[in-house]
Amino acid sequence: MLLPVIQEEKTGCAIASTAVLAGVSYQEARKMANSMGIFAEDKALWSETNYIRKLLKSFNVNTDKNETPFVNWEQLPDCALLAINWHIEKGKAYWHWVVFVRENIEKAVLDSSSRLQNNVRKDFNDIKPKWYIGINKKDTHNTPAQR
Repeated sequence: MLLPVIQEEKTGCAIASTAVLAGVSYQEARKMANSMGIFAEDKALWSETNYIRKLLKSFNVNTDKNETPFVNWEQLPDCALLAINWHIEKGKAYWHWVVFVRENIEKAVLDSSSRLQNNVRKDFNDIKPKWYIGINKKDTHNTPAQR
């Protein structure tokens, strides 16, 4: 099972989600992002998908081309970025990125929020995804040895 990475910046959920999928630390993902001109405080990281797709690609993690509306947990692919806490501010959509993973019959949401007591979430009735981006699970690199 993939392991959660805690965001070290208030708005670092995209960087932390990338770290989960790439199998690197938050600091390594942030360094790569910053070298590409991507910074956690840039609202485009949580109001658009271009930056996170670009960052994931830099770690050789491939994403589906399109966002897919969330229907239910069973219809999700085995690995996906989920847009949760979706809301509108001044006419623009914003959300919090989390990683969904399914291995065999076990599934979990890896939430990077530093405010949570447990970042491996299984409270599926409380999580309200709006849509998701599928991730090719064979491209993920997160293993305990890399943490």
